[in-house]
Amino acid sequence: MNDLDRLPRAARRPRQPRQPRRPRRRELALLAALVLGSALVAHAKAPDAVPAPPPVGQAARIDLVFALDTTGSMSGLIEGAKQKIWSIASELMSAQPTPEIRIGLVAYRDRGDAYVTRRLDLTDDIDAVWAELQQLRADGGGDGPESVNQALHEAVTRLGWSRSPSVYKAVFLVGDAPPHMDYANEVQYPETLRVAREAGIVINTVQCGSIPDTARVWRTIASGGGGHYAAIAQDGAMHAMLSPVDDELAELNRELAGTVMAYGDAEAREEVRAKRGLALAASPAVAASRLDYLSKSGGRANLGARDLVDAVKEGLVDVKTLPEAELPEDLRGLGKAEREERVRARLAEREAIQKRIDGLVQERESWRRAELERLAAEGKDDAFDLEVLESVRRQAAEKGLRWK
Repeated sequence: MNDLDRLPRAARRPRQPRQPRRPRRRELALLAALVLGSALVAHAKAPDAVPAPPPVGQAARIDLVFALDTTGSMSGLIEGAKQKIWSIASELMSAQPTPEIRIGLVAYRDRGDAYVTRRLDLTDDIDAVWAELQQLRADGGGDGPESVNQALHEAVTRLGWSRSPSVYKAVFLVGDAPPHMDYANEVQYPETLRVAREAGIVINTVQCGSIPDTARVWRTIASGGGGHYAAIAQDGAMHAMLSPVDDELAELNRELAGTVMAYGDAEAREEVRAKRGLALAASPAVAASRLDYLSKSGGRANLGARDLVDAVKEGLVDVKTLPEAELPEDLRGLGKAEREERVRARLAEREAIQKRIDGLVQERESWRRAELERLAAEGKDDAFDLEVLESVRRQAAEKGLRWK
């Protein structure tokens, strides 16, 4: 017996059934809106719904920021990230439609260390990102919690994110220790997550190691940021992937570097020379991944500041009118015609090298796909770089990007 059954019956004749009334116009409109809303929700959740590609005339783009704990316990992850940044970038370039990629960094430690945060703004110059990673060393920390709140807030608010809603934007917060929640005058992560949601920035978390407090907060941040939480080994568990053609690509990397001609003012020439030096010092696997990325992005010798060969090829510079002080050293004192002849000869040499690179990159791509399938079959697909790529593939699908 429910409460209604306990009520006394009214001592009156039963009412005659009420005639159904006609729906009012306002109620019909409300019903139509509810039906339409349900249909839209169902359509949005349909498994076969295909997200629209970027608007016509607008390139697909990925904005990706890594907020990395660089305290003493993170040395393995940092060294692995130095080796894998090019392979991550080249894999992202395999998307269809081919995206423009920008990567940024926020390295963080804690108050009292050599720095609290160290930032590199979002840039399409992956050479610069790699150079910045080479400067990072694991040091400091020691008291448990780190300045996670400040790092995450700066990653979301202090970098040059695209404002376009069609751009896939994501942060990967990577570390092994929870945030200090006792620092005064610091924006804490719940507020940063609110700002990120409004800006359309996804927040993913990657926990290195197994500290329970970190797991709890990292899960909360990923959930509130619309992202993915992953737990990996302390050192990142990144697998060495040396393909059968990497040694040959490394040799071509050296040949390509030999065609570089630094020009412009002293600062520009030094930037190009420094990138050439880093490329020459790269291991075969890193050099091969770098050439893979450069091949997919148009075949330039380096990113950021162009060398003279690429600048002439792209019609940005007329070597015959370039001031003597801005010429590469081996072109100074030459006549205008001879300058142009030497640059054209260097360009022909580079194009021949690039043709060989393109062929080997295709071979390497096929080998890499098979290797990734093997690792997945063996349950070894939980490394830092593979977790990042898997999260990006899932999330960027909402912006119309697809990977084979």
